[in-house]
Amino acid sequence: MSDEAVKIPKALDGVGGWLDDRFHGARGVKVLMRKVFPDHWSFMLGEIALWSFVILLLTGTYLALFFVPSTQEVVYHGSYAKLDGIQMSQAYASTLNISFDIRGGLLIRQIHHWAADLFMVAIFAHMLRVFFTGAYRKPREVNWLIGITLLLLGMLEGLFGYSLPDDQLSGAGLRIFEGVLQGVPIVGTYLAFFLFGGEFPGNAIVPRMYIIHVFLIPGLILALITAHLFIMFWQKHTQMPALGNTERNVTGQPFWPYFLLKGQAWFFFIFGSLAVLSTFAQINPVWLYGPYTPLAISSASQPDWYMGILEGALRIMPSWEINFLGHTLTLSVLIPFAVPLGIIFTGAALWPFFEQWATGDRSAHHINDRPRNAPARTGTGVAAVCFYGILWAEGANDVLANAFDIPLYTITWIARIAVFVVPIGAYYVTKRICLGLQRHDTSMLTHGVEIGIIKQLPDGGFVEEERPLTEAERGKIDSKKVPLALPAPGEPDPNGVPAPASRGVMGWARGVANRAFTETVAAPDGHGNGHGHPDGHEAIEGPEHAAVGAGEPGESGEHADEEH
Repeated sequence: MSDEAVKIPKALDGVGGWLDDRFHGARGVKVLMRKVFPDHWSFMLGEIALWSFVILLLTGTYLALFFVPSTQEVVYHGSYAKLDGIQMSQAYASTLNISFDIRGGLLIRQIHHWAADLFMVAIFAHMLRVFFTGAYRKPREVNWLIGITLLLLGMLEGLFGYSLPDDQLSGAGLRIFEGVLQGVPIVGTYLAFFLFGGEFPGNAIVPRMYIIHVFLIPGLILALITAHLFIMFWQKHTQMPALGNTERNVTGQPFWPYFLLKGQAWFFFIFGSLAVLSTFAQINPVWLYGPYTPLAISSASQPDWYMGILEGALRIMPSWEINFLGHTLTLSVLIPFAVPLGIIFTGAALWPFFEQWATGDRSAHHINDRPRNAPARTGTGVAAVCFYGILWAEGANDVLANAFDIPLYTITWIARIAVFVVPIGAYYVTKRICLGLQRHDTSMLTHGVEIGIIKQLPDGGFVEEERPLTEAERGKIDSKKVPLALPAPGEPDPNGVPAPASRGVMGWARGVANRAFTETVAAPDGHGNGHGHPDGHEAIEGPEHAAVGAGEPGESGEHADEEH
């Protein structure tokens, strides 16, 4: 990008010159201004999570001015007449005070809660986009692990956040949390006593959750988001397969002024949407639940949606327990706590390294895959989503049983079977769909696109007219890359010696995984060079897109090798 391509306002230029004379930051600012961001809509999913977190910090600061994190008992005499004269904790009383007596308090509370839900939705959606497009591959494995850690911290932050008001619903959730902690072998009882300050419910849990929720976890999330952004900036963005997109460039718009204004508009749109949602859609009306008492429980109690997997796992699990070395292992709690999250999150964390091992592909990837071109990965992702969804639905089995007039244990047994059968079926069905879409792409390369005009032949038959693919359509399909097939277990190399990695059980397992990853529909001859352009060269786009080439003079953008 030429220096004239970025116009700096005179006022900003003067301030920048003053700062550069003292701190020498002009070069860094110049690099930031020239940073190119892809235009594809899915890249804004991460922005939703970022701006939701900013809104959480702003609204949380406001709420912290009025919330009292104490379980000391008081008698309520506030504006909510139905609870007048009722004994409750200061935490619950201050939540009622925020909701009914602080100007704008209820609106801020609801924005805070909706922003927390949106934050988790955005992280889930963003990580699914990264997974299905293969954007976690080398060199971005560390950022993928940071994303998984952010998701886990977000779940824990949400649990502690909606438990702070000390209402009947959140108290029931804390009771379950305490039981899960006690289910951890050997150290579980000590962990529960430490966190709760003694026997449940104790007097220390609310102030300790407050410190964790307001200071510890937000600090960790902020640090990880900062690291995530710095790594992304250093490694540059991935981009979707398209004409002109290669492994050595980034096409899109520069940070200044396009992306900066786009990000600001996106922030205000998200904030406005949350404000409207919080105005008209009630969430977490704690005054309806009443103050927490261990002697009661609300009917149809469910946590926020992102914790539904743990609730469902607890409800689906049979009441198993064993005695081992004088210790009782409560498997009905330990397995739901460790296994579902272990399968999903440990599997997600290891997946980039497993895929690299199975395919033998250790090259850097800056162009994303189309999900159809990676059937094994896409099928696995859909299977994980189904597994998660079944456990999430089972977390409301009492609501489902009441709504559909089905016995509760019938719902539970359906879920116990479906949690194994549905993910396996989803994997194979998704994989066949992906291969079918690949065949459709191959047909388009060979025959073109049907245009809806039916023509009658001289012999009386009918055919649909077709047109050739455009360069953009052909470039998108031609971006397909398939990992090379590794030698089968025990198969000798050209020298007649079997590769050591192909021997034994691990060699057999790697061979099976490699065949799954390399299963594909062959492209017709002359196609599929994997460069996003029919002849393998980069396309130079006009100034409208600020295209990025491989260092062509006068071209707007950045070269991958110049990023560092």
